[in-house]
Amino acid sequence: MARKVFYSFHYIPDVWRVSQIRNIGTIEENKPASDNDWESVKKGGDAVIQNWINNQLGGRSCTIVLIGADTAGRKWIDYEITKSWNDGKGVFGIYIHNLKDRNGNQSSKGQNPFDGLNMNRDNRKLSSIVKTYDPPYSVSTNVYDYISNNLENWIEEAIRIRNNY
Repeated sequence: MARKVFYSFHYIPDVWRVSQIRNIGTIEENKPASDNDWESVKKGGDAVIQNWINNQLGGRSCTIVLIGADTAGRKWIDYEITKSWNDGKGVFGIYIHNLKDRNGNQSSKGQNPFDGLNMNRDNRKLSSIVKTYDPPYSVSTNVYDYISNNLENWIEEAIRIRNNY
């Protein structure tokens, strides 16, 4: 069953890596914001950004955080994770540092973005519940294949985990 998902990621350094994952056919395609659209949203200030994110999250069953070198601790990524979790969506992360960017470069592995967030109920770190996946390969094509072969199962698992809380 194809799921509707939301991708959370650090736009500037990771959009090329993210576009590769968006092209995996096991999930419903969702149209990414163009550079111009995102710039317009950003110029509108915090309220416009928050409203845009809320609209993008509508109708989605899972949020996938694509973790690059500088993803953790970013204001709007934290908001997307928290909003998704609080709205009952499945949430998980995939490290994408070993996918190549448009120049053929890989990046360093980023920190777990769920380490800095707590659950509302019991103040546990979200990272104690939400899973992250770090493909065990350094060759970009192998990383892509690993993500492609597991993505659908990871989505379903994240939804099952969230339904238990």
